[in-house]
Amino acid sequence: MFKKIIKGGRKPSKSDDGFGNTGHHRTASGNVVVNHASRGGTGAAVPAPASPAMSTPPPMQSVEPLPLFRDVPVSERHNLFLRKLQVCCFQFDFGDTLRSVREKEIKRQTLLELVDFLQSGSGKINEVCQEEMIRMVSVNIFRSLPPNSHESTGQVPADPEEEEPYLEPSWPHLQLVYELVLRYVVSSDTDTKVAKRYIDHSFVLKLLDLFDTEDPREREYLKTILHRIYGKFMVHRPFIRKAINNIFYRFIYETERHSGIGELLEILGSIINGFALPMKEEHKLFLVRALIPLHKPKAISIYHQQLSYCITQFVEKDYKLADTVIRGLLKYWPVINCQKEVLFLGELEEVLEATQPAEFQRCMVPLFRQIGHCLTSSHFQVAERALFLWNNEHVVGLIAQNRGVVLPILFDALEKNIQTHWNQAVHGLTVNVRKMFLEMDTELFEECQRQYEEKESRAKEVEEQREMTWKRLADVAGERDNMITA
Repeated sequence: MFKKIIKGGRKPSKSDDGFGNTGHHRTASGNVVVNHASRGGTGAAVPAPASPAMSTPPPMQSVEPLPLFRDVPVSERHNLFLRKLQVCCFQFDFGDTLRSVREKEIKRQTLLELVDFLQSGSGKINEVCQEEMIRMVSVNIFRSLPPNSHESTGQVPADPEEEEPYLEPSWPHLQLVYELVLRYVVSSDTDTKVAKRYIDHSFVLKLLDLFDTEDPREREYLKTILHRIYGKFMVHRPFIRKAINNIFYRFIYETERHSGIGELLEILGSIINGFALPMKEEHKLFLVRALIPLHKPKAISIYHQQLSYCITQFVEKDYKLADTVIRGLLKYWPVINCQKEVLFLGELEEVLEATQPAEFQRCMVPLFRQIGHCLTSSHFQVAERALFLWNNEHVVGLIAQNRGVVLPILFDALEKNIQTHWNQAVHGLTVNVRKMFLEMDTELFEECQRQYEEKESRAKEVEEQREMTWKRLADVAGERDNMITA
């Protein structure tokens, strides 16, 4: 998870350490080539914006190597920076590994030089350079993502966990473009008042669209860059939260397919961590309308760890939200998906650890009815995970304070497990939980046992009466048959 976001002012940041400490972030880069049609065209020129301070060099017609920054006078470096940006605006077909090999390598080396130049702080780039750099970045990264396999072949959608991700063949260039953006955003020389003209709402929105890429390397960079933009550009914070909200809504209620939900939740985890108290109504609505319904999709296992962290952060921030969260979990509790049920039980334990007695009492009746169902599940992992709740001291403390309500709800399930459950581990854990309740309150336990025996006795009597009624009906039907045949 990301570290806690430290709120920045509107002035340029003087240090990079206070915001996640991902200063020199790089992910593994191998020259991955996939036999897939490229979406990019060949050749792109950058239009020259008018500027009183500096003019843009004329567009380049071909990719040619340019001098190194250290080989030209300081006065000419900005002009060279712009020319190198023009080289990087050319795009190539990475579906054909033998095509434009020289030009691809020139562009890669040029991108490396730009990253090193920006990182070294050799010179503060002016506004014209910043504008052209963001334009070059947009040309390279903003593109139509390839369709998922089931969309292109017409096959039935497979489980997202089992699908092989599509790896972007142009990654050797894309990675360096992302690294350039990251260096620009985190640089102490970057003035947010100037940079927000180029990293605007449109740029952020297009960046968010890219989170649906199947390439995990690209999503990792996008996560880091968006996290840094959120921290540095305070003016964009409400917009980013709202845009992420909309992605979640579409995922939950329309598509149930999106590759970047886990990464977006990781960003939100650090955002929630920084929420001020008392919590705004907007943030509570986000919990109820977006985060809790994210438990509904079938693919929850892909992003459940990040989702559980966000949910727990809300409860730790404001303990009064525990009742809302627990009832939300019960609303979306799986009926036939046992693996999903195990995940819910794990998350429930984390929420209960941050729950105070008053909030626990509000939801304990429906909560333990559901836990009772889990205890008697024929799937041993579900029953076992439910019984593991009694290994948590805080949860046991809450149960002990309210044993008069909890034990009568669970007693039938415990007795049923001891008598009929097929799994020995579940049987042993049930015996331990039963013993724990007996030690908590012997009198209450004996009263529950007496009521259980009475209930079983009545049920047995009803069953015997039912059998007798069916026997009488069978006898009457036999006599009638005999009369007809006679």
